[in-house]
Amino acid sequence: MRPLEPLPTHLPESEQAARLPRGFEALGTTAGIKDSGAPDLGVVLVQDGPAAIAATFTTNRLPAAAVQMNKAHLKATAPDGDGRYGWVDAMMCTSGCANAATGAAGLADQRTLAATLATHAGTQPERVIAMSTGLIGTRLPIGRVANALTSITGSFRTDDAAFAEVADAMRTTDSVAKAASVTVELHSPDGGLVPVTVSGVAKGVGMIHPNMATMLSFVLTDADAQPETLSRMLRPIVARTWNQISVDGDQSTNDTVLLVASGASGASPIDEDPEAIATLEQAVEAVARSLARQQAADGEGAATLITCAVSGGADDAAARAAARAVVSSDLLKAAVHGSDPNWGRIAMAVGNAVIA
Repeated sequence: MRPLEPLPTHLPESEQAARLPRGFEALGTTAGIKDSGAPDLGVVLVQDGPAAIAATFTTNRLPAAAVQMNKAHLKATAPDGDGRYGWVDAMMCTSGCANAATGAAGLADQRTLAATLATHAGTQPERVIAMSTGLIGTRLPIGRVANALTSITGSFRTDDAAFAEVADAMRTTDSVAKAASVTVELHSPDGGLVPVTVSGVAKGVGMIHPNMATMLSFVLTDADAQPETLSRMLRPIVARTWNQISVDGDQSTNDTVLLVASGASGASPIDEDPEAIATLEQAVEAVARSLARQQAADGEGAATLITCAVSGGADDAAARAAARAVVSSDLLKAAVHGSDPNWGRIAMAVGNAVIA
């Protein structure tokens, strides 16, 4: 049988590399969370903030302390956003401890670290956003992490390697760090074209299932956009990318995607320009798609990446439901793992599809 050609895509080409957009500085370091001594703290600062931010979070009914805090911080900086978007000056990610199912004490720990980072970044705690990943049910060693946050003051860098360090510090059981970047052109106020970078780093290998997957991701851009614009852009992109992947059928307590725009590229604001919005949206989706595929390919124990392209659906929701059912089917995964080309299991999975 002749293999099917991939369905056409309108998305720009992405590269699997971390490219720190203008307007940000970053670093990854060791804070003593992991017993191994591996990097476990990544921090990204906005140089001339605040920056616009939009976020999507896990729908797990036991959200981690960082998720709870982030929603409150976003709502404090943009009350109309109801915790979906706002303004940010500093972001951090800790790995090795999920700080989930830790109750009021865990939430207090997370707020303490946000206040510590805010002090050293010269901002307010409400403009600090955090992510955490690792073992559920354990509390962060806040003394060690606070000391690390204090000691790295003045050490931040603006090179691509600094953003790659963040990707490495986010890893738990990931076998490799995950990054993706796209460069597009947007109009400047004088009518010319300027390059705009969209770059993301992510972690995620286990507990990956539709409705955000088990993952964390920073997606940064130097485009100029308001938080509301970023939020309208991000949510359908997450639905088309991260919400379509599956590894083991479980969803984490910590899942978070952050889309942050520094506005430092020199391009005109995109908010009233449909063409510019479409250009940036395609770049963000290309980065998200690459990161999602990298995460699925690195699933714990995974030896094969299964992709499913659907055509002929009644609408986009129906097509996505069919694809999601196929890649989530344990019977199909078993057939692929056993090199058994059993198309009946694909048909079975499609018949089980449920439109969300």
